[in-house]
Amino acid sequence: MADRSSGPRPTLEAVAARAGVSRATVSRVVNGGAGVRAPVADRVREAVAELGYVPNQAARSLVTRRSGAVAVIIAEPEFRVFSDPFFERQVRGVSRELVVHDSQLVLLWVEGPDDHDRIARYLGGGHVDGALAFSLHESDELPSVVLGSGVPAVFGGRPGGPGAGSEHAVPYVDCDNRGGARAAVRHLVGLGRTRIAHIAGPQDQTSALDRLHGYRDVLPDADPGLTALGDFTARSGELAMAGLLDGSAGAPDAVFASNDLMASGALKLLRERGLRVPHDVALVGFDDMASVAESTDPPLTTVRQDIEGNGRLMVRLLMDLLEAGGAEAAGPASLITPTTLVRRTSA
Repeated sequence: MADRSSGPRPTLEAVAARAGVSRATVSRVVNGGAGVRAPVADRVREAVAELGYVPNQAARSLVTRRSGAVAVIIAEPEFRVFSDPFFERQVRGVSRELVVHDSQLVLLWVEGPDDHDRIARYLGGGHVDGALAFSLHESDELPSVVLGSGVPAVFGGRPGGPGAGSEHAVPYVDCDNRGGARAAVRHLVGLGRTRIAHIAGPQDQTSALDRLHGYRDVLPDADPGLTALGDFTARSGELAMAGLLDGSAGAPDAVFASNDLMASGALKLLRERGLRVPHDVALVGFDDMASVAESTDPPLTTVRQDIEGNGRLMVRLLMDLLEAGGAEAAGPASLITPTTLVRRTSA
C-alpha cells in the first residue's frame, strides 16, 4: 500500500502502468464502464488500492455526467423537521443508503411557495443527479416544480393536489396507510369499545386522508363529532383530545390517532383530566416511533411502518431510475410497504 500522506497524487497513468493496461481501460473501470474482462478489472482495482489512487471528482463527472449528489427536499419548516422524530428516521434511512451508492445528501428546505424558484434553479443547474421529495401537501406546487426541473425524482408518500397526475410519472414510496388504519380501528372494536374517535392529520396530505378513510372503512356510521383534526404535532393531539371530550358527540371510550405524536398529546390530556388509559379510554397511534411510543406511560399501541426502510427504498428507486436513463426513461413502479399493529398497553 502506498504512503498517501505525502508525495504527488497517483495518476491514471501510474495505475495503468502498475496494472499493465491502457489508461482508457483504467478509466472505464474507475468510472464503472462496461467492456472490461473481470480478471483485467480485478488487476486495475488491485493497482488502485496499492497506489492509493483517488479519482478526480470533477473529471469523473465529465465522464459519467453524474455529480455524485442527491437533493433531499422536505416541504416543512425547519422547526417542524427538527422537532418531529419521523423526519430524522426518514433522512437517516436515505443517508445510509446513499452511502452505499457513494452519493452525497444535499438537504433543501421548502418553507413555502417563495422557495420554489430557488429549488427549481438549483435542481436544474446540474448540481444533483436526482431528487427525493418528502411531506408533500395537496395545495403545494412542489411536485410540479420537481418535475419541471428535469431531474429524476422519487416522492416520499403518494402525491396529491396539483401534482396528483405526477404519481403516474414519478415513482413514490409509501406505507399502507389505509390498511394500517383499518387494523388499528378493528383492534379497538375487538376490545369491545363502542365510541371510537379519530384524531386525523392534516387533510392536505394523502397519508392523513388515507388513515381517515381507513377509520371510516371500519366505522362508516361513526358520528362525525367523533373525528377531530390535528397537524401531526403533540400539541394538536392535546387540543383535539380536549375537543373530543368536551364535544356534543360525547366522550369516546377509544381513540385512534393518525400519528404517535398526536397520540402522545392525547394521552397527556387524558391524564390531566383524570382519565385512565386504557381502562377509561383505549388509545392507538400510527408510525411506531420508538422514541415516542415506548416512552409514554403506558407504552403506546400503534401501527408500525418502516420509516427508515422506506427512506432506503426511495434511494434504490432513484438509482434504478438513473440507471434506466433518467427522467425521460420509464421508471420503476411505486412501492407500498406493509404496516403492522404493535400491541403495547395503551390498548
